[in-house]
Amino acid sequence: METAPSVNFTLLLFILLVVTGVFWFAERWYFAPQRRRAAKSAVAQLQERRTALQKQGLAADGAVATDADIDAARERVQRQPWWLEWTAGLFPVILVVFLLRSFVAEPFKIPSGSMEPTLVPGDLILVNKFEYGLRLPLLDTRLTPGELPRRGDVIVFRLPKDPRIDYIKRIVGLPGDTVSYENKQLVINGKPVKETPLPDYFDPSTMTYYKQYMEKLGTHEHRIMINPMAPPYVIGGPESFPHRDMCHYNAEGFVCKVPKGNYFVMGDNRDNSLDSRYWGFVPERNIIGQAFVVWMNFSAPKNIGLIH
Repeated sequence: METAPSVNFTLLLFILLVVTGVFWFAERWYFAPQRRRAAKSAVAQLQERRTALQKQGLAADGAVATDADIDAARERVQRQPWWLEWTAGLFPVILVVFLLRSFVAEPFKIPSGSMEPTLVPGDLILVNKFEYGLRLPLLDTRLTPGELPRRGDVIVFRLPKDPRIDYIKRIVGLPGDTVSYENKQLVINGKPVKETPLPDYFDPSTMTYYKQYMEKLGTHEHRIMINPMAPPYVIGGPESFPHRDMCHYNAEGFVCKVPKGNYFVMGDNRDNSLDSRYWGFVPERNIIGQAFVVWMNFSAPKNIGLIH
């Protein structure tokens, strides 16, 4: 997402789950039975008092508890205190959210334009968490094998140089691929990727028109954006990263051999994206999931739909 380092929300959610879970079990096996016993005792006392008063002929004086009074007393004693409502009562909700977020789909927000025109700032997306195999939350231990990431997939992953940061890019190179991007032409394993010209794309953030093309990677047909005025090489040079020796940079661009267990990713906004060209390959273990739908964008609702 190209976001700043933030608090680990999964960890916070897990802590809340544990805390509320403790209170939920305590409520179920200790506090609730205790209140029921207290209510039963209170009702028995009221009934005994009513019986005693009736025997003394005091039933007409209003001193005898009615059935409604006894029911009200039972309800009052059995009522769950507020601090249990806000702990044990929230456990089922937090459990559902934790399971959905960990094993089904996780929400993210697009903060930058590096994936334009496919994704724009403000897009609220969902990321499929089971497509590439289920993982144990926090530990990232793989539970199921899942499918292998495919060329053209839009993925969310933890930035290799700082795993606290989530990024979103498109997979361009698979393990073993040779990827080159010279003079703004993407070539994979010696075959140029075909680009079909489209009408220019207007970027409202810069009030500028950019060249737009339809590109196909694997089974994914998607749009890319190119700024003809930007240089083709990596400005400032690439950073130092693992397997840096498998890349060669020149004035026209770069050529990289993707190592085993890693992926080469790029943004669809080719001249405005910090991606594998700069900070290197994405290890498979860093992949969070596949972005598959934009479910809302309050400023650009026309962007809602499946991600290609």
